[in-house]
Amino acid sequence: MRADHPIVRYGESLFLYQPFRLLKGVMGAYVAYPIAESREKRSVRPKVAELRHHYALPMPERRQIALERLTTILQFAGEHVPYYRDLFRAKQFDPAKAGRDPRYLEELPYLTKDVIREQGARLLSRPLEEIRHHACKTGGSTGLSCTIYYDQEAADYSSAVTFYARRRAGKRGYRSELHFACRFPDQVIPEWPSREDFKCFAMNRSNIFFDRIDDEGLEEIWRTLKRRKPFLAHGHPSTMYALACYIERKYGGAKAFEVFESSGELLEDSAREVIERALRCRVINRYGLAELGVMAYELDGHEGGFQILESEGWPENRPVDTVSDGGASELVFTGFRNRLMPLIRYATGDLAHVEDRADGLFLTDVVGRIHDVVPINGVAHATHHIQDMLDHRVGGIQEFQIDLRTQPPTLRIVLEPWANEQDTTAKLRSYWQDAFSIAYVGHDDLVRVGRRAKFRHVVTA
Repeated sequence: MRADHPIVRYGESLFLYQPFRLLKGVMGAYVAYPIAESREKRSVRPKVAELRHHYALPMPERRQIALERLTTILQFAGEHVPYYRDLFRAKQFDPAKAGRDPRYLEELPYLTKDVIREQGARLLSRPLEEIRHHACKTGGSTGLSCTIYYDQEAADYSSAVTFYARRRAGKRGYRSELHFACRFPDQVIPEWPSREDFKCFAMNRSNIFFDRIDDEGLEEIWRTLKRRKPFLAHGHPSTMYALACYIERKYGGAKAFEVFESSGELLEDSAREVIERALRCRVINRYGLAELGVMAYELDGHEGGFQILESEGWPENRPVDTVSDGGASELVFTGFRNRLMPLIRYATGDLAHVEDRADGLFLTDVVGRIHDVVPINGVAHATHHIQDMLDHRVGGIQEFQIDLRTQPPTLRIVLEPWANEQDTTAKLRSYWQDAFSIAYVGHDDLVRVGRRAKFRHVVTA
């Protein structure tokens, strides 16, 4: 039957109430999830237990473990990855020295997206066809996008980190979570039950699909939140901030969930205050990126600090222009888990300071990715919605940029070598009609903005 069948809808509404709500959560977390983990040939729960044990250790022990993992991934990359094998030989780099003193890493150059695109398969330890892998395209908000390949072990650790961090925030398996996702205009109603239905049941998760953040779209989001009442809601802070402003303006504030987990872009202090006040929830910030997964989390709440997950990677400060950026530093990570495509001294493009404290490593002064709002045919849309549309519906696009200085706005597109302009234009027009003037360009034609000439998806001045 289809997912909108009355029986399915009635069943879903039944699980909104106790005790059925609790029963569904318990069955999903403790029965369905182990089944799903086995069927998908994944190993996540043992890694969650491993993380729980790791972060119960005192920081000196955790630091030593991190340095041992740093040495291990460096030795592996130097033996199995062509790019690093040549680099280490040219630099006469000894991985063991970095394990004794991580400052020795400074002998190696930073890894950037430009290098990743240039080196391609030389950054892989094995051919992709020989191993189960997962492709992950970076967002492009801190530099032109590229594709990162994870092996299964790294993907499982990435999932385990999210599970563990949310558990620290109070989200047990029987408590529901809700994820904000893009609604596609040509989205068809799927058959029920589907693989995604079972996945959501096992994770006690539901999705809230949206495509606009004007008053009409925000009201729809709010009604869905009020009906489902999740314990934790996960999404971009720009979306939740827009919702908080709307709820405060229309209702004077209201409550629909306990915790908002912010990710994907910079969470401003002012936005956090409005979200906490208007939506009466706790706000937990996390720092993650497509290249490495979740690497920092407010494990003990906002007051406990933005803790770096040193079990997953080694952080560094990369000094940037001290005159124009006030002594800021760029955040650099060496990931420990991904042996298919190790990233050593990867420059994230995000500004932050790494603080070494007695109880751990912490991020301060974070300045990260910003998602803008773009009007399309008079309706406000977030740039992450536009990016999802281009990635998952249009396809064949390496990068895009929207220039709001023209009328109508200009959509600049860098095509994949195998894509063609005619088909891409037809798809764009079918979704957004004449909302944009379309320009097919090269990477060098994209506009750089700001003091550091950084790439932004939206150009306004």
